[in-house]
Amino acid sequence: MRADRVLVDTGPLVAILSSRDSNHRRCVAELQRVRAPLLTCWPVLTEAAWLLRGRPELVLKLLGLPGTDLLRLLPLHESDAPAIGALLKKYRGLRLQLADAALLHLAHREGIESVFTLDVRDFSVMRTQSKRRLRLLPAD
Repeated sequence: MRADRVLVDTGPLVAILSSRDSNHRRCVAELQRVRAPLLTCWPVLTEAAWLLRGRPELVLKLLGLPGTDLLRLLPLHESDAPAIGALLKKYRGLRLQLADAALLHLAHREGIESVFTLDVRDFSVMRTQSKRRLRLLPAD
């Protein structure tokens, strides 16, 4: 497993883009510490765009990030859907969202153990395929 690769969840993307977000400074500071590019997927971008919908200029900035030195999109294929569905079923007590299940699936598929997230409640419960806890960033 490559410990230097980091998945990024919706919350930090929104916080980094929006100086109005209460976690903006914390996430920008963490961004300086992690090794770029951060990795994510379309469900995360979709969720972030929805949260930023009142600020179209930030949605455009968000959509300009994939393919830069900061952010890369990992592909999800139709063959990934059953595994993501299985994770939604496994963690249904958490009321897990599609974006979170997709990230956990990518962590399994790609052997990534670090997630940049503000969703400590859910991600602290989820486990890798080897039953290990994910390393959550920013660390408190």
